[in-house]
Amino acid sequence: MIDKSIDTIIFDYGGVLINLDYQATINAFGELGIDDFESLYSQAEQSNLFNDLETGQISPAYFINQLLELLPANITPNQVVHAWNSIIKDVPKESVELLLKLKRQGYRLFLLSNTNQLHIDVADSEWLKVSEFPLVKFFDAVYYSHEVKMRKPNAEIFEFVCTENVLDPKKTLFIDDSIQHIEGAKKMGLQTVHLEKGMLLQELFS
Repeated sequence: MIDKSIDTIIFDYGGVLINLDYQATINAFGELGIDDFESLYSQAEQSNLFNDLETGQISPAYFINQLLELLPANITPNQVVHAWNSIIKDVPKESVELLLKLKRQGYRLFLLSNTNQLHIDVADSEWLKVSEFPLVKFFDAVYYSHEVKMRKPNAEIFEFVCTENVLDPKKTLFIDDSIQHIEGAKKMGLQTVHLEKGMLLQELFS
């Protein structure tokens, strides 16, 4: 149950509002020829290449070309993009219904996601399969790491969102499925919920 003092909710995207499968991406790159992709990329720790993509330091095209250098010569850019995007799964209809409910109840809603343009293109497409309105219409503001050039769990991105929107951390709830992001938000004084595996987002608001 959410504390009654909360008037603002900041949602993570992947793993909270849309389903992800990290192993699917690891498997897809394994099939293309990178046997140790798991050592390069995981939910908890990423190499500089992935960090740079998520903070807008490099373009998607540069990112794809860097991965191609690790792959057999016959692999195409489209195959790399498909493998990279295999992490993105479906959007539960309940996510859309919950956001509509919370908006009706008067909460200010924000989205804060470590992501990149390649993933967002697919995620937006999945969102529109279950909603007549695009994702951005559900939020007061949307913050993607590759656009603001900052990423969780660094304090600067939480401070940026709170300052720009004049949010009171004590009245602001942050929901994320990654514990390191939760710890970063706590340091900024935000109220938090770590959405662990098996937990249902809707039950937090029942």
